[in-house]
Amino acid sequence: MTTRDEAIAIVKEFVKSPGLINHMFAVEAALVFYAEKLNQDIHLWSITGILHDFDWEIHPTLEDHPMKGAPILRSRGVPEEVITAILSHSDAAGIPRTTLLQQALYACDEITGLITAVALVRPSHSLYDLTASSVKKKWKDKAFAAGANREEITSATQGFGLDLWEHTDNVILAMRRIAPQLGLEGNLKAEA
Repeated sequence: MTTRDEAIAIVKEFVKSPGLINHMFAVEAALVFYAEKLNQDIHLWSITGILHDFDWEIHPTLEDHPMKGAPILRSRGVPEEVITAILSHSDAAGIPRTTLLQQALYACDEITGLITAVALVRPSHSLYDLTASSVKKKWKDKAFAAGANREEITSATQGFGLDLWEHTDNVILAMRRIAPQLGLEGNLKAEA
């Protein structure tokens, strides 16, 4: 089984962008939150989040990512369940999302970027005072965080069986756990 440290080493080998690395840690935090909540394998869900975009910089097109990254992960001994989940987060791979892990990864991927963008434009620059209602206010502004596909976020959340705004609050709570690591503490501190 790939350890978390081994997964991080793979990311650091292939990813140079601190923003992309933070995105993968944000998705990991969300997946760990849901693994705990749904009594799933926390370690497996954690490394899936960490590795899901490890090949984006070397395969930066939807035609190649993550399909061309899968053989690299296989060569590193990453479990096939993780690789299949990573493949399933791309519609281009054509893998149906049939497991909770696959549905969770798809539901958590895009929304972490939108949450990060909303946190960064707040006066506090923090996750600690962010709620789903703040994200909802920015939701309708298509020019804001235009790269965050709202239709995909909505359908992915429904596919995971959750209400969009409940899911948004859950992901915010998950990301708060690592706010300092993500640079999203802003001018606030975590409550003890």
